[in-house]
Amino acid sequence: MSWNPLLDPGIPLGDAVDAIEAVIVPRARDLGGFEVRRALPSQARQMVGPFIFFDQMGPAEFLTGQGIDVRPHPHIGLSTVTYLFQGRLHHRDSLGTDQWIEPGAVNLMTAGIGITHSERTDGPARQAPQRMFGVQTWLALPLAHEDDPAAFTHVAAGSLPVLEGEGKEVRVILGRAWGAEAPVETPSETFYADALLAAGAVLPLPDDQEDRGIYVLSGEVSVAGQSFEAGRMLVFRPGDRLGVRAGPQGARLLVLGGATLEGPRHIWWNFVASSKERIEAAKEAWRAGDWMHGRFRLPPGDDGEFIPAPDR
Repeated sequence: MSWNPLLDPGIPLGDAVDAIEAVIVPRARDLGGFEVRRALPSQARQMVGPFIFFDQMGPAEFLTGQGIDVRPHPHIGLSTVTYLFQGRLHHRDSLGTDQWIEPGAVNLMTAGIGITHSERTDGPARQAPQRMFGVQTWLALPLAHEDDPAAFTHVAAGSLPVLEGEGKEVRVILGRAWGAEAPVETPSETFYADALLAAGAVLPLPDDQEDRGIYVLSGEVSVAGQSFEAGRMLVFRPGDRLGVRAGPQGARLLVLGGATLEGPRHIWWNFVASSKERIEAAKEAWRAGDWMHGRFRLPPGDDGEFIPAPDR
């Protein structure tokens, strides 16, 4: 797709520091040689639009025979989005989905009332060294969709709209932005995009979205007279017309946001819900371990083990 005229390179960059509502520095965690940086939830913001969880995975190097083994575990009240830049992940879930997640593709798993899934680098993926780099996000579900049936959607990279021109290349991952729309149905008003910016290129933020943020994956950007390096999430004041300018080495960003939900959410382990009672019911169902007749099933083809619920 050619560059959209709505992406006006002359849009103001903003001249007030308070255009930036929050700057979030992710918390780093070492998961046995695999680093994860968590930007959401944070003390500054629980959500940006419906995005309630944001983890940068890697970049990491795996030697032959090594990889990721996230055993089957449950979710409720959210949709997960796994988006890779490097590497491959084998997704299996209790719906019977058996899908390899590859760079640039969208994989949206909606838990609703409950789903179980695993993510591994198994089989041929372990027969050679590999790099892994990606982001996993969760979208909290609006009240009307918390008890929806579980679902999974895979959209190949080639099916997503790409806007190019003026030193910018933007792939719209979810929702609508800059006049383009991804072919993925989302439970609430959402936008999510992967943007590559050449040195000095300016990306205007969508001004028709209630909540807006960016995450700097590489390079550096300047906004409202300030510079921000990789590994920073910026959340912007609603309604301001502003853009972000890439630094001298260019930048890669994830741009995210959408409509705010009806209120805050409770989070416990892998569960997100509008009430503590929903969380407690899901805890009880997972701990019961009734995979044949209970609320949760284990993924076909990966049902030999699972992650127990935490004690707390």
